[in-house]
Amino acid sequence: MSSTLVKASLPWLIAAAVLLALPHLFASNSAITIMTQMAITIVFALSYNMLLGQAGMLSFGHAVYMGMGGFFAVHSINWLIGAGAAVPLPVVPVLGGLFSLGVAMIVGSFSIRRSGVAFAMISLGIVELVASYAIVTYGFFNGGGVGTDRTLLAPFLGIEFLRQSEVYHVVIFWMILSALLMYLYTLTPVGRMANAVRDNPERAEFVGYSAYWVRFHAFCGAGFFAGVAGALLALTYEITTVESMNLQASGTILMITFLGGVGVFWGPIVGAVVFTMLQTILSLHTELWQLYTGALFLAAVMFFPSGLAGVMAMHVPVIRSGKAAGLIVPYVRTMLPAGVCILGAVVMCEILVHGRTAAVGEPEMTLFGVTFDSSNPLSWSAALAVAVVGFVAARRQAKALVSAWHQATVHDG
Repeated sequence: MSSTLVKASLPWLIAAAVLLALPHLFASNSAITIMTQMAITIVFALSYNMLLGQAGMLSFGHAVYMGMGGFFAVHSINWLIGAGAAVPLPVVPVLGGLFSLGVAMIVGSFSIRRSGVAFAMISLGIVELVASYAIVTYGFFNGGGVGTDRTLLAPFLGIEFLRQSEVYHVVIFWMILSALLMYLYTLTPVGRMANAVRDNPERAEFVGYSAYWVRFHAFCGAGFFAGVAGALLALTYEITTVESMNLQASGTILMITFLGGVGVFWGPIVGAVVFTMLQTILSLHTELWQLYTGALFLAAVMFFPSGLAGVMAMHVPVIRSGKAAGLIVPYVRTMLPAGVCILGAVVMCEILVHGRTAAVGEPEMTLFGVTFDSSNPLSWSAALAVAVVGFVAARRQAKALVSAWHQATVHDG
């Protein structure tokens, strides 16, 4: 029993050690801010996966609960500062989570009576209603944004959270705790029944379980952890706005979860890491980062419906069987021309954008260390030719890859 517990705890302990060591490896404030944002997005994505992956509820309004948690966290900090209460900063995410839990209980009491498309449309109406109301009203939403100063709260173990690295450790603590609790939820009878209701609600009702209450528990749990994520976001930036609870935020978390994969618990973690890297790093180098992110999401939905984590999980049996070596050469022969095709397409897109936005008389642009004339038809013609050649070569090699994959996955005997 003890060896089983140690084996189950080992991945979580390794993850905690790595996350705590990262600020020492990347000491700049910008890197720490990116890692903090990544951790918050992981909590938010995992909470959404409680709805979509566990209970099969497609929601377009999950950002409402993140925004509610953020607004309440900021108001709580301001009230605690004014009252002089000795409540430290690490406790605030609980307050945001509990407030979002209350909102989720109210909304879930009527919205989960419908499933499928009807539930999705109800969630869409709710997020539009709340986001619009937040802009035109004062009081709780203050016309769309509320600020605070986290350093005025009571110190925690002598820490006043003046530096971003100190806030990072609070976020990491809550990320690990939230992820662990959501993982344990998947192992409980309620979590198992959420999968049953997702797959066949009629059969779940037939064996004596209420699909309504199973969905209600998943909906409330997801709302709580979304509120925790919103509170962590508010603590990090010392402000919360209506942008964190509108339709765009809800669509973004849907894309992140699908990109990572809803069929695997750690799929949203992969999606959150990839999206945050694209959003923060790629956006520094190109204005088309959203185009590339959308293309990646479209490719994942069309060709890898199980997400990036699902693709990784597909290779585990192949690696265990010792047949993974036979896939290396076919993968290289397919991925290299595919990469060339993508490179050519990216260059062509960047040339077209530069041609529209460059100042008159300044046609030169530098891309991947090469300077050339973007107004010259030879530039985009060469990029187009590279993309076409790469696409044709990758398509030809794909047949060999499919054959090698079939040989690697077929069972002997």
